[in-house]
Amino acid sequence: MESIDFSHKAVEMTNVTKKFGDFVANEEINLTVHKGEVHALLGENGAGKTTLMNVLYGLLQPTSGSIRVNGTSLNITDPNVAIANGIGMVHQHFMLVEPFSVTENIVLGNEPASRFGLLNLQKAEEKVAELSEMYGLTVDPRALVQDLSVGSQQRVEILKTLYRGAQILIFDEPTAVLTPPEIQELVMIIHNLTEAGKSIIIITHKLNEIKQVADYCTIIRRGRHIDTVEVSKVTEEDLASRMVGREVNFKVDKKKMEPGETVLRIRDLWVEDSRGVMALEGLDLELRKGEILGIAGVDGNGQSELIEAMTGLRKVKSGLIEVAGKNIANQTPARIINDHKVGHIPEDRQKRGLVFEFDIAENMILETYSKPAFSKNFYLLHDNIYKNADELIEKFDIRPPNSTLEARALSGGNQQKMIIAREVSNDPQLLIAAQPTRGLDVGAIEYVHKTLVAQRDAGKGVLLISFELDEVMNVSDRIAVIFEGKIVGVLDADAVDEKEIGMLMAGGSA
Repeated sequence: MESIDFSHKAVEMTNVTKKFGDFVANEEINLTVHKGEVHALLGENGAGKTTLMNVLYGLLQPTSGSIRVNGTSLNITDPNVAIANGIGMVHQHFMLVEPFSVTENIVLGNEPASRFGLLNLQKAEEKVAELSEMYGLTVDPRALVQDLSVGSQQRVEILKTLYRGAQILIFDEPTAVLTPPEIQELVMIIHNLTEAGKSIIIITHKLNEIKQVADYCTIIRRGRHIDTVEVSKVTEEDLASRMVGREVNFKVDKKKMEPGETVLRIRDLWVEDSRGVMALEGLDLELRKGEILGIAGVDGNGQSELIEAMTGLRKVKSGLIEVAGKNIANQTPARIINDHKVGHIPEDRQKRGLVFEFDIAENMILETYSKPAFSKNFYLLHDNIYKNADELIEKFDIRPPNSTLEARALSGGNQQKMIIAREVSNDPQLLIAAQPTRGLDVGAIEYVHKTLVAQRDAGKGVLLISFELDEVMNVSDRIAVIFEGKIVGVLDADAVDEKEIGMLMAGGSA
């Protein structure tokens, strides 16, 4: 709060409305952000937060309303106008050219030239290094983006905005793909930016991060402004209930586990990563019907390779993966899904879960289009396909409720709901849930957790892989800790503490 200049309004959005046909995404929303302030924008998936920021950044045009930046009324017709007026946006899904260097990405479209009109890359690298040091954004100007961690790529995106002179920075779900240490680094970066007089707007679903970093928070529900609060004067429970309009249960309610027969048995599994280095080294695992087994571990210890081996996306060098007593190692994804009834909520919904150019209804039958309910004599039964989608949209509260919309038109959280709806409706005997609540608001997280527990109570086996330790401890019946490609301990979730799991995750003994 010390860095806020309340006499200087950096952003004033007044009665901003944005419609897409008959659908109202934003309805007369007001938002004020002062110089040096961190202002959080909170709302359910599909509430209209990103739409509002896309209006401020010029990616969308408002249907009505006005925008003032640093006291000047603006018609922000495109991002170039926003950038020229000191507004930068760091998108949830980074806009980087991976084969290019850090500096080449930062100066792209705004390249410094020498006297002879040639690219002066050295001058650009010096400027990037200067900005990097000034704001604590540690990154090698000459490194290739494809070789950087996700956290470092995000720093490149931030540097892109600063290089163009941004005084107002919009972060869209900035921690959705970061590890806990990277999140703490981002908190320090934001502090450095506000100390330098920058104004920050953060779209986030994570209430603890709002409490940690934001000064004020505006809550949006179904496209309408609900409240603007001083963060230090409200609790996480207050924020959650205002966001969804009801009390939110942060604790997963589940009855005592009643495990059945073994549905998944993995024995001595060896799998290489994309570099040809062994990622899984003799991994053993067992999951029974009627239980949720959580996998806890620091990112990069073989979780992705385990998921890909189980779903037919990566070759197994040796070992067994048995589902209901049948070995599925090195079978095709289609056979694993349809013949062995394995459901998969992928950790990257955009790369592995959806076809963006397909509409919601088409995405709902990606795995089952050949079944008699959806096709006959090599022709798709469109009436059945769209009826199926409409039923799932209503049951899983997917917004907007329009089965003809392309998948790309939905918010990240509603894309995730789409995938969960599809996988659960296929009635799997084994459900692999990888990062199932990444990017979801607290109301949607509560719903996903209830869905996983309902699958468990219906006698399914649920394998939960999550980097959120609280989620693993809260939802699981048993917890398997993975370290350097091996399961180093299996613990009863009711009788374990965070310290014990943390020791195992770090390679120690509990």
